[in-house]
Amino acid sequence: MSPLCEHCGENMKKMNQQVSVMRKEIKNLRQTLDGAVRAHRKHLMSIQAAVSKADFSGHNKKDCTSSLSAPDALEQGNIQTVPIGYISSCFSVKNGTPRQPTICGPSRAQLQIQQSVFNNPEHALVGLEQYSHVWIIFLFHKNGHQSYKAKVKPPRLNGQRVGVYSTRSPHRPNSLGLTLAKLDKIQGDTLHLSDIDMIAGTPVLDIKPYIPEYDSLNTRTGLESNPDLQTVSEEKEANISSFHLEDKTPGDEDEDEILHLRGKSEAGVCLTPPQTQFFLPKEAVSLLKEVESYANEADLTPPDCEERDKVSDCGKTEPAAEIVDRPSYGSDSSTTIADWIREPPVSSLDVRFTPQAQKQLEAFLPAHSPGKTTEPSECDRPRFKFLRSPEEAGAAIRAVLSADPRSVYRRTRCRDRLFFFSLDTVDVTCWFGQGFAEVLEIRPVGPPGPEDPCQ
Repeated sequence: MSPLCEHCGENMKKMNQQVSVMRKEIKNLRQTLDGAVRAHRKHLMSIQAAVSKADFSGHNKKDCTSSLSAPDALEQGNIQTVPIGYISSCFSVKNGTPRQPTICGPSRAQLQIQQSVFNNPEHALVGLEQYSHVWIIFLFHKNGHQSYKAKVKPPRLNGQRVGVYSTRSPHRPNSLGLTLAKLDKIQGDTLHLSDIDMIAGTPVLDIKPYIPEYDSLNTRTGLESNPDLQTVSEEKEANISSFHLEDKTPGDEDEDEILHLRGKSEAGVCLTPPQTQFFLPKEAVSLLKEVESYANEADLTPPDCEERDKVSDCGKTEPAAEIVDRPSYGSDSSTTIADWIREPPVSSLDVRFTPQAQKQLEAFLPAHSPGKTTEPSECDRPRFKFLRSPEEAGAAIRAVLSADPRSVYRRTRCRDRLFFFSLDTVDVTCWFGQGFAEVLEIRPVGPPGPEDPCQ
């Protein structure tokens, strides 16, 4: 083929320029379309909020539903939740906050009951000091967008998808959270908590005491296996101390004997309540004694096939049920959990501090104690707000980093980036290596810097 002429070369150059311009225009159109979609979604959300407050006739929904009684509203699911208070926590942002309350034991928070809920908020807490732990029902208010999916990718699964209801993901249809916190003390209308996984400003909807007899399956198993505890309610309801035979005559009283049955037989079965007396004739007494002696001599274990040939069905056994290899709790293995909870693909990390970071951490002063004055030499040193010592802060930092708080995206695509998070009044800078995390710098909390897309 002959080489291209100069005119054709100019035409090709112009065509390339036009294609480049068209690509830029298409990119701008896509960005404009994405912005329009987002604006449309916000507009729809505002319309839905307006419709939920007012009906089509323009009247206030509260006025229209005034005739609807409270029980009817509850039956229809028309409820309005009001936060009873907001968490003041040592975790100010989502980044670095433990995903479960047991990860970071030294973590602390405060919850003050709002006076708008109760005229005397401290009255609602009377008696709660008798419990060591409480359930906290709260809202995931930092989800960003309210979209949710049926399948999620928990960080502990390192990208694998499972159903949202088999996880504790914050991205749920109603954005409700549940955590078990340790109740340190109660001062007036304020609860002092520890072992928490909530950030500052979290709206709290309800508080319930933790009762092991009701909430712990291990305790339930212990109660079910103890026959003494099972028969307490039955004994109270029955309230039968003795019984008399109808055909007994007054002349037989001298010949009667008092039989005290034991509360438990050797087989462990509760027969009668303690101090229960049965008035029986001699014939019944002798018969019961024979039955008791026979029961004591008889072998209560299943008969052996080799020694007792009369039992023909002894060699027949039921087929073994399918055994599912899952972690379990309790003596009867009645509780099972997913395998990845006990053996996650993401292992715990070894945490270490550089000498500089350790020295910076030791410069912090513990939180203020009531009635203690600050010495002039301590005015220039940073101070914790919740944590009680640099050692406790170091333990909290190790607990957070050992559980690998990074997201799956950052763990896979931003491995070489520094990781930042805040704990109480401390800003922590660290990096992750193969199987370890190293704290590089610790400084007092300052103004937020530029947003990291990987965080």
